[in-house]
Order: sequence, then structure tokens, then C-alpha cells
Amino acid sequence: MTRRTRLTRPLLAAVCVAALVGCASDRPKPAPLPVVESPIAGRQVWSARVGGVTFPLSLAVRQGRVHVAGDDGTVLALDVASGREAWRGDAGGRLAAGVGSDGRYAAVVTRAQELVVMDAGKVVWRKKLDAPVATAPLVAGERVFVLGVDRVVHAYDVLDGRYLWVFKRPGDALTLAQSGVLAAHQDTLLVGQGTRLVGLDPLRGTVRWDTALTTPRGTNEVERLADLVGPPVRQGSVFCMRAFQSAVGCIDAERGTLKWVQNLGGTEAVGGSEQLLFAADGSDRISARRRGSGELAWTSELLLNRALSAPAAVGTAVVFGDFEGHLHFLDQTTGKPVLRLPTDGSRIAAPPVLADNNTLLVATRGGGLYAFRPE
Repeated sequence: MTRRTRLTRPLLAAVCVAALVGCASDRPKPAPLPVVESPIAGRQVWSARVGGVTFPLSLAVRQGRVHVAGDDGTVLALDVASGREAWRGDAGGRLAAGVGSDGRYAAVVTRAQELVVMDAGKVVWRKKLDAPVATAPLVAGERVFVLGVDRVVHAYDVLDGRYLWVFKRPGDALTLAQSGVLAAHQDTLLVGQGTRLVGLDPLRGTVRWDTALTTPRGTNEVERLADLVGPPVRQGSVFCMRAFQSAVGCIDAERGTLKWVQNLGGTEAVGGSEQLLFAADGSDRISARRRGSGELAWTSELLLNRALSAPAAVGTAVVFGDFEGHLHFLDQTTGKPVLRLPTDGSRIAAPPVLADNNTLLVATRGGGLYAFRPE
């Protein structure tokens, strides 16, 4: 399994599987920091703090602002260009998932299983949920969509919290307490259901299409666990994603068809540029694949066992964060290191996000939010 994996059974608290993977002292030694031979320029342009982050955080960038949250329930909206605080709110409890935002409303879920929706930092409504949540809510089309770790999807009216519909289907007892797939494509809601991506009508919660990314394999339910891991990376109508510990692949959300899939272990979300898809496996071996076909372009073992984050494509580089808070910029075409930037020394807590085409936003477990601009 993995260093950060949690499993859960529906309606029960998530449990760490450290016993399955061994203690930290048994893990392979991280690779030394690689030498950057032909560096590019890059600098930190601002930073902010939100307290510690131990839940599966997602950074929501909308209308020139980034929305971020901390363990204690603090939710912030900051200007992407300057880092200036636009508003600050308090969810009223420690957080389990967030942040989702449409630019006006922001949504988080507390560890007490409450969905909390804010407008400019003020709580406008809250609802008790039936199961824990590890995926940031999706706020879109005047609705708030929530995906529980039991794979059940709920829809609410963003204005008043009115309950609209629920989507659920029979599934395996064991599920993954890690950010899943919850996204939108035009007028279709995309949700991960185990190894399948399902396109739903967001008005009614009915199924439009249902496509498997891969087929579970293994001799027991832990080995067969292959839930889709979010966030997915999108280009046009094609969404690419990872199936936990088993595969990466792409699905066309316009047609509901599988484009390609390749076997690849690993647990973190994928990243991509216009031409390439990037992913690290369970040992942090990095691979780049052709986005259109899944054909392997290159691999790198320079960052083995460094607990890499999901990647983000920035200009001509792809960026991975590690357990020491380093940001490793690799050339997209060769995989060679071209820049390394520090944060606060703690593990990267959320998939890095590119905003305004030139600002890389990164959050750490120590509660730091950093904006970098490579040059």
C-alpha cells in the first residue's frame, strides 16, 4: 500500500493501514536531492499561513482568487496575484475535506460530518451528512455536490441548502478515504464509483453513461481496491486520472468512452500538459506518457521514495513536491531537473495548482501557502 493511504468501510471512521505497509523505519531510504545542472529561474512571490493541514486539501482557484483551508476550520480566499486576503471564514469545526468554490460560495466538510457553505467568509448554511467525506465538495451551477467515502453522491441547492437528490449504487464494503473524482464537464457531473467514471445529469442525479477505467485485480479486497483518485486532469472533453494502485488512463466525457489505459501502480493523482501525462508510481518512479495514446515518453528514478505529491505542468516543466517541502521542476521532454525551490520543510499537502498560466500555488502540511513564478 502507501505512506498516506487510508481505507474505510461505509459509515465507519477511516483507519490507517500502517500495519499493512510497515513502520516508517522499514521504508526505503529517499533518494538524495538531484543536482540541477541547467537551471531555469524561479522565485517565490508571496506566502500565507492557515495552520496545519492533515486532511486531503484541494486548492480551488476561481475568478483570480485561491481558496484554501486549515485543520482548525479556517477558510481563506486570497488574491492570486498579490496574496492579499479577500475574506476569512470559520467552519466551526476541524476539517475533513475542502475546499470547493465557484468563486462566490466556498464549501468544506468538517470531521463531525457537516457540510458547511460560506459566502464571502460568512456561513450561510450547514447540513449533517451520513458518511465521512475525503473529497472537496464541487460547487457549480448553483448546486453543491458531495461525494462520500461510501461513494454516495448528494446534491444541494447552494443558496439555501435544500436537498435535491442522491445517487448511490451497491458497491464493495471496503472503500478509499482519499480524494476521489468529482468534476464537471459542460452539463454533466463526473463522479468516481470504484474503478468506474459515471456521467450524471446534475439536475436529477440520473446516469448518462458509465465507463470503467480498469478492472480490479488481486486475491483480497485490499488488493482489489482501485478507486479513481482525484483530481483528474482535463484537456477539452478528455479527463485523465489514476485508478488507485493499479492504472492510469483517459476517458472522453463527451462520449463516455475509454481512450486508453496503462497498468501503473501508485496512489497520487496525475498531472498533464497539452502533450504529456505525468505520474509517479508507488516507489516514486516518474513516468511521462503521450496524452493521446498512453505511449511511454520517458521515465526517471531521480526522486525515488521521496513521497511525491501529484504533479502540475508549468510552462516547459512538470513540478512534483516531496516530503521535505521541496518543489522539483523537471523538463517535460527529458525528465531532467531544471529547478528546485523550498517551502517550509513540511510535506506538500495538496496537488499543486497553476493559476493565471504563470503562478504555481502550493500548500504544505505545516499550513503554508506559497505562490511561485518560474521564469
